[in-house]
Amino acid sequence: MDNETVSKNFIEQIIDKDIEEGHCQKVVTRFPPEPNGYLHIGHAKSILLNYGLAKEYNGQFNMRFDDTNPTKEKVEFVDSIKKDVEWLGAKWNGDVLFASNYFPQMYEAAIRLIKNGKAYVDDLSAEEIRQYRGTLTEPGKESPYRERSVEENLKLFEEMKEGKYADGEKVLRAKIDMASPNINMRDPIIYRVAHMTHHRTGDEWCIYPMYDFAHPIEDAVEGITHSICTLEFEDHRPLYDWVIIETGYKTSPEENPKQIEFAKLYLTNVVTGKRYIKKLVEDGVVDGWDDPRMPTLVGMRRRGYSAEAIKDFLERVGVSKADSTVDEKLLEHCVREDLNGTAYRAMAVIDPLKVTITNWPEGETMDVEMENHPDHPEWGTRVVKFGRELYIEREDFMEEPPKKYFRLKPEGEVRLKGAYIIKCERVVHTVDGGIDHIECSVDLSSRSGSEGANRKVKGTIHWVNARDCAPFEARLYDQLMTEEWDTAEAADKKDVTKFLSDTSLQVMNGYCEHALVSAKPGDTFQFLRNGYFCKDPDSTQALSVFNRTVPLKDSWAKTQK
Repeated sequence: MDNETVSKNFIEQIIDKDIEEGHCQKVVTRFPPEPNGYLHIGHAKSILLNYGLAKEYNGQFNMRFDDTNPTKEKVEFVDSIKKDVEWLGAKWNGDVLFASNYFPQMYEAAIRLIKNGKAYVDDLSAEEIRQYRGTLTEPGKESPYRERSVEENLKLFEEMKEGKYADGEKVLRAKIDMASPNINMRDPIIYRVAHMTHHRTGDEWCIYPMYDFAHPIEDAVEGITHSICTLEFEDHRPLYDWVIIETGYKTSPEENPKQIEFAKLYLTNVVTGKRYIKKLVEDGVVDGWDDPRMPTLVGMRRRGYSAEAIKDFLERVGVSKADSTVDEKLLEHCVREDLNGTAYRAMAVIDPLKVTITNWPEGETMDVEMENHPDHPEWGTRVVKFGRELYIEREDFMEEPPKKYFRLKPEGEVRLKGAYIIKCERVVHTVDGGIDHIECSVDLSSRSGSEGANRKVKGTIHWVNARDCAPFEARLYDQLMTEEWDTAEAADKKDVTKFLSDTSLQVMNGYCEHALVSAKPGDTFQFLRNGYFCKDPDSTQALSVFNRTVPLKDSWAKTQK
């Protein structure tokens, strides 16, 4: 790419300018999740962006948990987040860090603010504070406790720390400007009383810093140069700079750490709001955080999505300053492209119809050699058994087919993949008129690879040997949300449960090649003509479970053409 101009996104341009002007000698970024849930596809964008910038500039990428709210945080979430970040290939510097590592520094920073007349203890209730804050068109009103002396504020704050007050009885507020056009600057709360056991510090603290106070201090203590966050924090940037400047970590907004906002990732018909995802789990709408219909990374991994496919998707989406919604089909396209090159091929029948080959000897089988991947001959071949009794897909046979139906029909012929041409001779019905099984004859001269294989028929279908196969459960997943769900809207007004699709999961019982029993959970395959599937951890030795990752049909690629 020597003769090519590489286009840089707006964040890279800011970093280049900071380096050029001497504000930054070494780029340091971070991923700062709150351990109150599992990560989703939107978080993947943030992880790979922050890690990618650090890697591009030979800098440092920190992994730090913003664990300032013990009411919602769990070790379970910490462990799952670390696993997801590692799965995406983002390597953090040194040990995992926590906001709680810096609780002493945050407390000392609050003391400095009080001593400098920049913070005060307030006795107003949460409701009164909301009423005093004003509106977007009206200024706020100052608290009657705003002019307490430095000495009184220090005493009261120390008593808050010692546990003398109940939750909500007192808060520490920054003293900024109640008439500011930016509501975030109207004396925001920076500490509250919370008699809760923290998952790391236990009962050492009963006061906890608010996110808008803690986060900039964490960045400053760690030497973060560029604090990358999503657009909803743009109005918080003046407060971010105020906290760092007033606590003495920098002298002007131009210095680092510097907050930069980028657009969130929205996908059509996909819920990415953390509280909506949590509601789906807590209400039992889905089978947990790792339900394969979920946009969580653990759910996508269980469904069979690879980290490489997600990276490819996010690179195509890019980084922008304006919110937009990306077609979910693009993500599926990236997953399909990745699996097309990496998934072994296998035969599985999801909705089985039994076929008896009447001119094949009872009890006799024939070895059929099948390629493991058409583009990777080095992956070798496998042997499947051909015999008298087979299963084919029920949809591959029609008793009264329409025109241009090239699969099996009465008196019609198809080729069985890798084996012979068969002809339907008889349809055997059940007592209620359904199809019980069909009887066919085989053209013994038409074996694939032989001279007789040159005889052409228009249809080729897959199959499994009824006497040498294994039962399995196929879980066919589709989008969880209906097309009415608008992810780009302020979804606060919506009840997520009203937009659930009735067809997000269909469970089928079929048969697959016996070798798939020994596949490990997480192994992916292309089931010929059926789609890409991933073995699920629910599998047992008696019954394998396979999740459909994506169908073979690529509607996004077709639309682009």
